[in-house]
Amino acid sequence: MLDPALDPVAAYDRIAGSFARLSEARRPYLEAVERLIVSAVPPGASSLLDIGAGDGRRAIRIAQTAGLKHVVLLDPSAEMRRNWPAGVTAWPMRAEDLHAQTGQYDIITCLWNVLGHIFPANARSEVLRQCARLLAPGGRILVDVSHRYNARHYGVWPTAWRCLRGGSGDVTVTWRPEGIATAGHVFTHREFAGLCRASGVAIERRFVLDYATGALRRWSWQGHLLYVLRHGSDFSGGNAGEKRQG
Repeated sequence: MLDPALDPVAAYDRIAGSFARLSEARRPYLEAVERLIVSAVPPGASSLLDIGAGDGRRAIRIAQTAGLKHVVLLDPSAEMRRNWPAGVTAWPMRAEDLHAQTGQYDIITCLWNVLGHIFPANARSEVLRQCARLLAPGGRILVDVSHRYNARHYGVWPTAWRCLRGGSGDVTVTWRPEGIATAGHVFTHREFAGLCRASGVAIERRFVLDYATGALRRWSWQGHLLYVLRHGSDFSGGNAGEKRQG
């Protein structure tokens, strides 16, 4: 039996005990994202801010692999934060409250569709704007989102129906077998690019990754989307071209 849809923070508190199992089920995809993030770390980078860090394990792996010494974890879920290791800087807060923070970070991550649990839509743009404010010169913001038109994952006919129906992209996310449900959002590339323009960041690269295997795909309907972002001022001509790999 499903619970009524919970606020995302309450839902992650409830799912914290199963988070390792859920992560293991998507390990090929998650590890593929992590490898691409490490490859995007610029020389000399030393700091990482992870927004929506969950149990903190991914941020620690990324930081250790990339040689990032200073790690800041942000997550509003008290149950998730129980798993954080000593030695990290903890921000026990919602991403919507980033305006209260200061500092500069070489790498800022917002992973596994964390952006899709932020409501309303203009709050997502504000979170990206605050990421740009906290980004060190020459740094990178890395965001992966669930792609609304990922036919390989959602199925051809359900995806075709989404295309025909249109709509906002707001969905109910359910974790089974726990039966815990919460509000979520799935993105189109055009929508995400619009968020970036409104937030003062530019797309340096876009990767399409198979959600089951983590393999890089050529076409957007074949996977979820990982973006490498920079300050918009780094590009004289607006958003850079995308990088699709097969």
